[in-house]
Amino acid sequence: MSKIALMFPGQGSQTVGMGKDLYEKDSKAKEIIDLAGNDIKDIIFNSPESTLKLTHYAQPAIFTVCMAIFEVFKANYNFANSEFVAAGHSLGEYCALCAAGFFNFKDGLEMVKARGKFIQEASCKNPGIMAAILGIEKKQVLDICIKASSYGVCEAVNFNSPGQIVISGVSAAVKKAVEFANETGAKTVILNVSGPFHSSLMNSASDAMSKELDKYNFNNPSFGVYTNCDAQLTKDVSQIKEKLVAQIKSPVKWDESVQNMILLGYEKFIEIGPGKTLSGLLKRIDKTKKALNIEDSISLQKTLEEISK
Repeated sequence: MSKIALMFPGQGSQTVGMGKDLYEKDSKAKEIIDLAGNDIKDIIFNSPESTLKLTHYAQPAIFTVCMAIFEVFKANYNFANSEFVAAGHSLGEYCALCAAGFFNFKDGLEMVKARGKFIQEASCKNPGIMAAILGIEKKQVLDICIKASSYGVCEAVNFNSPGQIVISGVSAAVKKAVEFANETGAKTVILNVSGPFHSSLMNSASDAMSKELDKYNFNNPSFGVYTNCDAQLTKDVSQIKEKLVAQIKSPVKWDESVQNMILLGYEKFIEIGPGKTLSGLLKRIDKTKKALNIEDSISLQKTLEEISK
């Protein structure tokens, strides 16, 4: 039996027109995207890039397209032939949980809309920026954040792969951290995002999400999901709300999550959603592993052929 790990991307993977090929060719994809409503469908297919980048639009749009692609994959592959786990990067965790059956698409979409709204509000209340630091060790990045914290909140928040860590916080502190990192020879990139995501500046969004999640019922999943806040395989329904609340204000332990999947013997990785960001990170985490991806009908066919070998 094949062991397949599903990976779902987060914010930043969005592009105008994502999912349109499958929407036009597959009834399952059309059904999910239509179910999201005309407003979201119009944003996905017709909005300018500047609109789709906004958190409260990007998050439900990515969630919808990822779930449409997953449903097409599920309809075309016999899941009984394989053992699955899943993980999603930040927002993508909601896709992974929905794919596993912790909640249905309709409830997931409402959660994601609320999450995007709360994060946008927290970003307006506590503005900040994020930056990627490339090419230096984790300890060096953590030390730099401590040093920069005298200028305000500055935290390491995305542990994406060895040598790729994202920091988040108030603008002055993050810019100072970037200066310190540059002095060590690191490569740095200020990210084009609308707030200091996954930092303690998101505490108000986390609190609001806690109340929001009380509205929903969660189901026993068909497979486990590695959760961002602790990189642990989660199957227990009682833990999900707590982990989704923590996720908003906690670092994304992506590197560790992927390594834990590899340790459990998962050899085949499939990125479900627009782009190949997570496939690229997988290569940096373990050069011996290759990710397939599904974002349109051509990549779907290629992936189905590869995993059936």
